[in-house]
Amino acid sequence: MTDLVIRALAAGEEALFDSLPDPGLVGLAAFGKTYRAMAAAGEYRPEWTWVALRDDVVVARAAWWAGPQDDSPIALDWFDFTDAEAAVRLLLASPLRAEYSLRLPPGWRDVPAVREQAEARIDAAVAAGLTLLVERFAYRWTPDCGVPARSGRLVFRPEPDDAVILDVFRRIHQGSLDAHVRRTVAASGLEAAAQEDLDYLRWLPSPREWWRLAYTPAGELVGLTVPGHHYSDPLVAYIGVVPEQRGHGYAYDLLVEATHLLVDEGADRIVAGTDQTNVPMAAHFARAGYPVAQERVDLV
Repeated sequence: MTDLVIRALAAGEEALFDSLPDPGLVGLAAFGKTYRAMAAAGEYRPEWTWVALRDDVVVARAAWWAGPQDDSPIALDWFDFTDAEAAVRLLLASPLRAEYSLRLPPGWRDVPAVREQAEARIDAAVAAGLTLLVERFAYRWTPDCGVPARSGRLVFRPEPDDAVILDVFRRIHQGSLDAHVRRTVAASGLEAAAQEDLDYLRWLPSPREWWRLAYTPAGELVGLTVPGHHYSDPLVAYIGVVPEQRGHGYAYDLLVEATHLLVDEGADRIVAGTDQTNVPMAAHFARAGYPVAQERVDLV
């Protein structure tokens, strides 16, 4: 067998990346995305896009995503191959390290061909040293879903002071069900987890003025809701309830408020997500009329 050549793309080699045969059953391709179009929009960079070749034929490929202002990739979200061993070697050879987010159709385990493609990628990522962290639901709201009614139970106020928001994160992250938060807390502590989420919200290209703290009519803090805008879609960027206010269904009120704020800003679609293990939050999304548009497997 000829030697495997593993390298980053050169500028203008998008067609080489696209030359790998792929049925498009999983990953971004399953949702109508193309690497070439996304690269043209600045979402991928040649130096963060890698291929493995035998006899000048692509047998594995991987692309890491980042925002236009980022200095390093945020996620590996394009990973395909016709040779599993080459795929593992590609991930090991590349100097890029980021979470692998595999996008999947809802109910992907129920379709044998889709499940086979998904499990092959997961197995290759695990063989390259990644570990399964969590499976998530990804939602996509449109006006046809209807705008859920506000309950009127809470009072929402903007909070311009990042120090206040950081302290709210410290409180919310105590006993959090979110797998990413729990991982950061376990590895680096509560302060690091709070700062990580604040940094993410600051990274979003949407107005800081949209952030809202929620209070009871008596003035007790309930939590934080952040409608936002990613580089492609309006989104529910964050919802969190402080420990002493849990058990009252307030996360639903926070979700409804974020939805209203985005609709008032002209959003014709809203994306959101939660861990599949966060059963209460998944129930709130269902109640608010948010359909599951994708599932996602995250490996770190």
